[in-house]
Amino acid sequence: MRVFTRGDEGGNHLGVILDLTGLDGDLMQSIAADLSFSETVFVDASADPPACRIFTPTAELPFAGHPLVGAAWVLHHLSPFSPTHLMCAVGPIAIDSDAVSTRITTSGNPPATPLAVGDLDGLAIEEVVSAYSVAMPLPYTVVEVASVDDVARYQPVEHRLAAHQYGEMLTVWARDDAGVRLRFFAPGHGILEDPATGSAAVALAATLRHSRESQGSMLIHQGAEVGMPSAIILEWQGNFTSVSGEVRHDETRELEI
Repeated sequence: MRVFTRGDEGGNHLGVILDLTGLDGDLMQSIAADLSFSETVFVDASADPPACRIFTPTAELPFAGHPLVGAAWVLHHLSPFSPTHLMCAVGPIAIDSDAVSTRITTSGNPPATPLAVGDLDGLAIEEVVSAYSVAMPLPYTVVEVASVDDVARYQPVEHRLAAHQYGEMLTVWARDDAGVRLRFFAPGHGILEDPATGSAAVALAATLRHSRESQGSMLIHQGAEVGMPSAIILEWQGNFTSVSGEVRHDETRELEI
């Protein structure tokens, strides 16, 4: 399936697995590596609320946006379940889904620590406006640049990102009249550039709170640089942050273990 699509186009590929019979963490990691999507989510729908484990091709994650949105869509539209929450390693996540979009809502405000421009030396990011490290709980680096053209021009060098203290989970973004242009890089997790990243949107909201934007909403455009144009709606107020978007079901497969 694809999450955060623009109509029938783009989005971020996702594997959702509901039958966990005989699967331990090592097998889940092996399946995620074989599927080679940005993430694969394994859902124990018998739990209350359904419990999710999220894997990139190389590691398990405590939280990620597009797997939880995709899991919520599958449970609401392709299963007999209609839960109001999902459980992941960071705690319960509120969900809802209708014919148009699917939403997840997190509670709490991830800590956002300002960074100096010099902290980014070696990442070759130009026209930096602000930079933060956000505990998601993995450390995300969120860098605002002067224009959406600066976002588009950024040329990541994989080995430099992977070796840099602030390059492993890197978001580069800017605003314009159309909303936000955002790119996300996670070379340490086997993802040089991600086409749609809900967790990066949540981290962005944390930085905006820190800069005294206590509430708001924005449309995030992502993925054009990798040929998968995607759209994420970000909303935040108080300690609640929501990401939502469209989902497309591409196919159902049977896996032999």
